[in-house]
Amino acid sequence: MTTRRLPREDLAAALAARRELGPDYDAAFIETVVDRIEEALDARPADPAPAPRRRLRTPRASGGGDHGLLLAVLSMVAAIPLSAIAAVNAGGVGLFLAWSAIVLINIAYNFRPR
Repeated sequence: MTTRRLPREDLAAALAARRELGPDYDAAFIETVVDRIEEALDARPADPAPAPRRRLRTPRASGGGDHGLLLAVLSMVAAIPLSAIAAVNAGGVGLFLAWSAIVLINIAYNFRPR
């Protein structure tokens, strides 16, 4: 099923004419464009029932690239400097908080609703 589209050439010509005529004819230009859009919409056949939507498959279900692995690798890379900074500035408590944050981020990502 094809739908009639508003010819781009007609709109381009109307816009060029509007530029030549100047701002005094803005209202007429707008009315003409709106009329053409309404005509194009009226010419479209009514779709009684929309097509059923397909569910998008998650990367895990489709076997595609899983970003969970990327997040885990980046977490380990970020954990090295974060561990050093936290241990130097806050000791064992800072180290525990830094690693807890890393673990919680990974858990939240992997158990997010799909």
